[in-house]
Amino acid sequence: MDLFEHRRRELQKSDAPLAARMRPRTLAEFVGQDHIAGQGKLLRRAIESDKLFSSIILWGPPGTGKTTLASIIANTTKSHFEMISAVTAGIADIRRLIGEAKERRGMHGTRTIVLVDEIHRFNKAQQDALLPHVEDGTIILIGATTENPYFEVISALVSRSRVFQLKPLNDDQVAQLLRRALDDKSRGYGNRNIAITDDALAHLVDIAGGDARSALNALELAVESTPPGADGIARIDLTVAEEAIQRRAIRYDRASDEHYDTISAFIKSVRGSDPDAALYWLAKMIYAGEDIKFIMRRLLILASEDIGLADPNGIVVASACARALEWCGLPEAQYHLAEATLYLALAPKSNSCGAYWKALAEVEKEGEGQVPTHLQDATRDGKALGHGKDYKYPHDFPGHWVAQNYLPEAMRGKTFYAPSDQGRERDLAEEWHKRRGETNQTSSSKD
Repeated sequence: MDLFEHRRRELQKSDAPLAARMRPRTLAEFVGQDHIAGQGKLLRRAIESDKLFSSIILWGPPGTGKTTLASIIANTTKSHFEMISAVTAGIADIRRLIGEAKERRGMHGTRTIVLVDEIHRFNKAQQDALLPHVEDGTIILIGATTENPYFEVISALVSRSRVFQLKPLNDDQVAQLLRRALDDKSRGYGNRNIAITDDALAHLVDIAGGDARSALNALELAVESTPPGADGIARIDLTVAEEAIQRRAIRYDRASDEHYDTISAFIKSVRGSDPDAALYWLAKMIYAGEDIKFIMRRLLILASEDIGLADPNGIVVASACARALEWCGLPEAQYHLAEATLYLALAPKSNSCGAYWKALAEVEKEGEGQVPTHLQDATRDGKALGHGKDYKYPHDFPGHWVAQNYLPEAMRGKTFYAPSDQGRERDLAEEWHKRRGETNQTSSSKD
């Protein structure tokens, strides 16, 4: 490395964002993740002893320390360390890296550890290209990802790696990192006169939501945008902190676990008749930018799947709100989503419409049942073949109902529908049970 290259790298370090400058360099500086990196834990022991012999996948939300842990490994290990980003790297980069790792191992016996940042962004072909070299030990892989590796990384690669899940930092840990940045004289703001109020610091911590990078970025913006006063002190109060980080970062992506987990929590809250929880999960999805038609579509399904005849108006209200949503759009459509959510959460519940799936299973099992003669269409060949003969027209009988078999003969008497005792369905079921009882009595007397 010549003097110009050395100077360039030094300038790059000094000009780097605060979050990059303050990245912990050793395990002693590392904050959080005690469940995997605490004293005596397997990952910590492997790093400290430089015996990371198997590949690992670090999975967790942004700003929780995935890249930091990999950097600590790079600073600690005697192995050669390479880092590539799945956003920019391709098959050619992987082949070059593998070739160099093989040469390094063959000539010097040196292992190669490779960090693939955002490994979930590699497609299947790119992940497949890594697999044989992970398997034969040519490289030790460290995959960093914000997405569930059991879904986003090929199973063969996951099975050859140890998955470590990182969690959001708690408030005390984020506050510790912010205070460290304010005190550090070489990488942070320790050489500047900065006074930050307790409520300003608390705001930065709270809104960051466990994301250390977000908190440090907000602190940097607050400091760099606040000129010192006449006394030479830059004062950061709550107003400055609120301007620096105005909106809480929500860990949410329409293709991620958070998307599926949140809609699951929402639907289960409505099904469980908890309007407060349902509104909370609804608000989270809308705040994070979820497709409002996707939310309404799930409510329309729930209106029949989990409420059905217990409150037939459930589907009516949901459908009306869905129509209003299309007409109004956001932000006003939030009222329609809230109305549908509250109505369905408070409505009596019944899953009796699921009886359809029992009928479908019977069709799949037994095949097509022959339509009984009296139910066949008589308009075309009734006279010639007797189709429709002996059919009883319900409107010709008292109550507009008459006992009559409507199933194939081989399935006579079989039932699929099991009504609930909730809401409107209770009344409908009473009449249904009454008629069914009359049918059974009629059948017994005929026997």
